[in-house]
Amino acid sequence: MFVDFHCDTLYRLMDKKIDFTERSKEGHVDLQRMKEGKVHLQVFAVFVDPKQMRKNAATMALKMIDKMHEVIEKTKEFRLILKGEDIDKAKQEGKIGALLSIEGGEVLEGETSLLRMFYKLGVRALTLTWSLRNDLGDGVDGVKEAGLTSFGREVVKEMNRLGMIVDVSHLNEKGFWDVLELSEKPIIASHSNAKTLCSHRRNLTDEQIKAIAQKGGVVGINFAPQFLRDEGQAALEDVLNHIDYICELVGEDYVGFGSDFDGISSTPEGLEDISHFPKIVEGLIKRGYTEEQIAKITHKNFENLIKKILI
Repeated sequence: MFVDFHCDTLYRLMDKKIDFTERSKEGHVDLQRMKEGKVHLQVFAVFVDPKQMRKNAATMALKMIDKMHEVIEKTKEFRLILKGEDIDKAKQEGKIGALLSIEGGEVLEGETSLLRMFYKLGVRALTLTWSLRNDLGDGVDGVKEAGLTSFGREVVKEMNRLGMIVDVSHLNEKGFWDVLELSEKPIIASHSNAKTLCSHRRNLTDEQIKAIAQKGGVVGINFAPQFLRDEGQAALEDVLNHIDYICELVGEDYVGFGSDFDGISSTPEGLEDISHFPKIVEGLIKRGYTEEQIAKITHKNFENLIKKILI
């Protein structure tokens, strides 16, 4: 079983007329390939193009959330994860858990009331920024010395109160440390890798990984080749290398997956789409991981975090 904490499939479904229930040669994720990949919980990102900031960002987000609800209603194959207990309910029903996460706080349009309304519509996680600056703070491509804004701080506090998962992927380092100081709950980096192995600005330093672990959070390994290797080309072994590194640094309780499928232009060799997830287990077995360690990495770490926060 696998938990994947980040895919951009909703963005793709909005862009084209796609039958999500049928196995496709396009993109990386559809219902049939999810079943082949043994993914039992998928986090679907609501990503709004930064061009929509202060225009109709909230409207676009609502359309994508509506698309998720439409998929759930039409397929009868998913259960929306609203509380931690829904994870086990989905398993009992033989359904795939679907958790909604907004990628980029610009959809809040400067209003915490919109955060609360998105929560009521089923959103349970928020990536505070995409790579650019928004009302909450600076992304990795923003003003490097600036961290969270006063509104960003207000949002983190309100997310803690509501029971939402705070996601620091894409956030710049100053903002990262602001969140660590502010949040009373564990935080995640849903789709970020180890900067020691690949120097891309989207990756995490050893100090950041340690801080996430100390707070009880999880780092989701991103499958984008440019985040796995400085050379920009990668394979399954590189994903395993990042898992090894984080496990050696902080232990196997703090790493999972945030593939970024349908949001990346190329994939590692051997992980061409979501159906290939089981190859990771084969690789971990070859590297000497125990059954218990593999279970933590593939699904239990993120499941446990969800159950802690979504109460």
